[in-house]
Amino acid sequence: MKRLVLVFFLSVVAFSVQAAPPVDGEYIILVGGPSMYQWEKYKAVPHDHWWANFVRAARLRTEQLRSQAGPDAKITWLIYKQGYEDRAKQEHQDLISLIGTVRDKFNINLIWFGPGHEVIDYLNKGQPRDQVKIVDFEYFGHSNRACFMFDYSNNIDSACKSWLHENDLKQINRRAFARGAYVKSWGCHTGESMSKKWYAATGARMIGAIGKTQFMMEELPILVSEGGRWVN
Repeated sequence: MKRLVLVFFLSVVAFSVQAAPPVDGEYIILVGGPSMYQWEKYKAVPHDHWWANFVRAARLRTEQLRSQAGPDAKITWLIYKQGYEDRAKQEHQDLISLIGTVRDKFNINLIWFGPGHEVIDYLNKGQPRDQVKIVDFEYFGHSNRACFMFDYSNNIDSACKSWLHENDLKQINRRAFARGAYVKSWGCHTGESMSKKWYAATGARMIGAIGKTQFMMEELPILVSEGGRWVN
């Protein structure tokens, strides 16, 4: 009798393992580029002392996602490449290869981009969106209330040439996102305007900051403005 019970139990366990549903959807982490010393060194509060400000935060979040969603979850990094190529000359390091080691360690689909419209192109067509919906989208980089600024203080002091503006969001196919998708911008000020435009364009609520955020070494970005808060 005990043997029969044991065989039945093992059969149930085996069936449960085989019947486990596959990991559905895509987790997308969008990473902007760091500022350059020549623009920042004379400022009272310079940006990006460390080249990996945004990459480190993206890595910390990826570790969380791997733990929560499992080893087979489809995680994609979209990274502004020119920013790391330019910063590599200052660092005297091959930053592209260093980022590649993170890709390999966490089994990431790494996509380099340049102009901001390439981000929209990937959201819309990077996967067959009738089959692979976006279940998580998060941004690590410079931003203001209306714009993700991928190369802030990279080519031009305190300005950018590669961005995703809130007025461009209507180009995103709202069917690309899964119902209840988790969306968050970890940059500064996004919750002051862009979050509302994101929801209007995509139907997915984007958590954003009122005020500034600060990128950390061993934890995800934190709010640093007086009265700052996360909103969606």
